Amino acid sequence: MARKTVNVMIGGEAGQGLVTIGNVLAKALVHAGYEIVVSQDYMSRVRGGHNTFVIRAAVQAIQAPEEGLDLLVALNQETLELHGWELKPGALVVADRGLTCGQAACFSVPYQDLTEGRYINTVALGVAACLLGLSQETVGKALEKQLGKKSQEVADKNADALQKAYAFCQERAPEFAALEPAPAQGERIMLGGNEAIGLGALAAGLKFLSFYPMTPATSVALTVIAAAQKMGVVAEQAEDEIAAINMALGASYAGAPAMVCTSGGGYALMTEGLSLAGITETPLVLVIAQRPGPATGLPTRTEQGDLDFALYGGHGEFPRAIFAPGDLNQCFQLTVKAFHLAENFQSPVFVLTDQYLADSYRGIKPFGLDGVQPVQAGDPQAADQGWDYERYALSPSGVSPRAIPGAGSSLVLSDSDEHDNKGHITELAMVRLAQHEKRLSKLDGLREEVIAPQFGGPESAETLLVSWGSSLGAVAEAAQRLNGQGRQTATCHFSQVWPLKPEQFLPRFEKAGRVVMVEMNAGGQLARLIRRETGFQVHGLINRYDGRPFTPDYILQKLAG
Repeated sequence: MARKTVNVMIGGEAGQGLVTIGNVLAKALVHAGYEIVVSQDYMSRVRGGHNTFVIRAAVQAIQAPEEGLDLLVALNQETLELHGWELKPGALVVADRGLTCGQAACFSVPYQDLTEGRYINTVALGVAACLLGLSQETVGKALEKQLGKKSQEVADKNADALQKAYAFCQERAPEFAALEPAPAQGERIMLGGNEAIGLGALAAGLKFLSFYPMTPATSVALTVIAAAQKMGVVAEQAEDEIAAINMALGASYAGAPAMVCTSGGGYALMTEGLSLAGITETPLVLVIAQRPGPATGLPTRTEQGDLDFALYGGHGEFPRAIFAPGDLNQCFQLTVKAFHLAENFQSPVFVLTDQYLADSYRGIKPFGLDGVQPVQAGDPQAADQGWDYERYALSPSGVSPRAIPGAGSSLVLSDSDEHDNKGHITELAMVRLAQHEKRLSKLDGLREEVIAPQFGGPESAETLLVSWGSSLGAVAEAAQRLNGQGRQTATCHFSQVWPLKPEQFLPRFEKAGRVVMVEMNAGGQLARLIRRETGFQVHGLINRYDGRPFTPDYILQKLAG
């Protein structure tokens, strides 16, 4: 009997090629029409250390990782020892003939007999794909695309290893329920969250990216770099994060829409530059891919521990906006929005993601570009005012006309000290008051642009589950299960966490029987922020801070418990 959903783990050491075969298997599933959610768990090592690549695949829509395994592809003995307890009843292990599976049902595959050592992971791929019911043709095309410009000899040997794996599996495989055929879904692509952010930045008109490599943010930069020449983008790997943010500010000042990407430790070095953006009123988009701290913490795991840091980082007071996308479409759309807000309000704007969302692949339709306009830097009407130009002219909105240096006759002055309307340094108290209040008044305009939280379920629910960022899918599936049990459950997801507009969510909070905040941090940072801004105290907290993402099962266990 075929199955509607399956949870597959590929486990082994870094360097064994498990990410490569995981990517190929995931792409093949997407091309065959299945929905997928990928979660990756890897250690902070170049080689060695235990890593896993987990694919949850289904015929129907899914939004989050799942507990328990249906198929475990073990590339070493350690995988069996660490994950054997996760096997569901009826699960199957695929392992080399020399590995010991214990009590688990085991399909022993003689890798060395089927191919030479370099292509063993391709045999593992073929066996797993065959068991799932994927055609050899579909997997072969995905493998060929993954190999790219490898030599013909390498391509031929991979194809041969795949063919032998299918032949062996079809002849020897034990009984295992394959996936039901998936409905045709038209053109789809497989992307991770960081790739969607990078594409959003390109669509928004990004022209300068600077960064220092830091897990899990680096793939944002790699996505941009891959298209940089075609899109006319300058991408610079700086010597450190201090240089990166100051390079980006220089580019933005000169009229190039700019972005930096980093994680918490890198952002710590950027905060002085952030304040420089605040006082010079220079547009800048900052992507922070969160991971557990303090300090280096768990550098390759996930957490939502930097909301407070993004909100309060930098010395002095200046306005900012903070987005927290929950899925790939939000990663793309909110990054576009971030560029426009940064330019329109001449302020820093943050996009908060995390390791789980960064590395979580999904199959989606290509992003539509209807209504997506690239940012136009500067105000053309400010370009030709010569010596009369006032870069920091007072205005009711707090936004001053921004001329781009060298784009006209206007003399553009800027300084990190407090300044007057033209940009000259000043220490006059009245000028300080006027300029500081001008900058702060931009928060009113930013508040008018706030994206309302997304609600689902009945207005007067028994339980309202509130989340932000990457926990969107897990919360939605948990609520769906509760409603299936007859328990009235609603959801609220914040894709923008600053500024807040209480009228967008407080009435629904007050109608709910019990409001429970779901956050990947220990202190409930959004819950505290909501209490500070509205006085509303949530009734319960579900926290996770072990470096692993939320699953529906985890949320339900905590609710029950």
